[in-house]
Amino acid sequence: MRTKFLIILMTCLITLMTGCASVDNRDPLEGLNRGVYKFNDVSDKAVFKPIAGAYKAILPPPLRGGVNNFFSNLNTFITAINQVLQLKFNKAAESAGRFVINSTLGVAGLFDVASKQGIPQYKEDLGQTLGFWGVGNGAYLVLPFFGPSSLRDGAGLITESLTIDPIGYVDDPRMRNILLGTKFIDRRASFLPGSDLLDEAALDPYSFMRDAYLQRRANQVADGEVVVNYEGFEPDNSKPAK
Repeated sequence: MRTKFLIILMTCLITLMTGCASVDNRDPLEGLNRGVYKFNDVSDKAVFKPIAGAYKAILPPPLRGGVNNFFSNLNTFITAINQVLQLKFNKAAESAGRFVINSTLGVAGLFDVASKQGIPQYKEDLGQTLGFWGVGNGAYLVLPFFGPSSLRDGAGLITESLTIDPIGYVDDPRMRNILLGTKFIDRRASFLPGSDLLDEAALDPYSFMRDAYLQRRANQVADGEVVVNYEGFEPDNSKPAK
């Protein structure tokens, strides 16, 4: 059933992506996106931001660090899979080694032993993998609760959560939901200072967040190479950086 749902969803998203490819506008869904952005903003200020603040205030830094390390270790597994899909085998081996070391010596990832041993930490996701193989962003898309994304990255996020995210393989629905909720709140708590700065500094927080997200994703797909004449999508690597 989950496989059928995934196939149908991917078909719809690819169709939308193809349809948007000819539109000379990086945000053709702006009206819809602004509505979802407003929903997310209201929900965040009313519910998630206070919970994240309480989480940060109650849990001592060492405990918060352990929780963050745990979820970071799970993301290392996802990164290793995507590095293999991008043919980055040396980096995939480093990520796999990092995952094994932190999962064992680091007590299920609660302690970041691998960093102390000088093993680098990477972050790759399925959206970046699709971009590596030439799939464009498609339209910019704001997802409920998840925030900035694109048709490509949204499709990658859903596919990733259904196929290679270790949390998705937890059999107990209650435990799986607890893990997902804790991961969300832990991530939100880490963004508390930045969200306050965004509200205070940006004349139009929606536009600021959209532009920052698209530029960041373009640089991630290009493995950190400088983006020249950035217009909201992947860089044109045929132009030399100045």
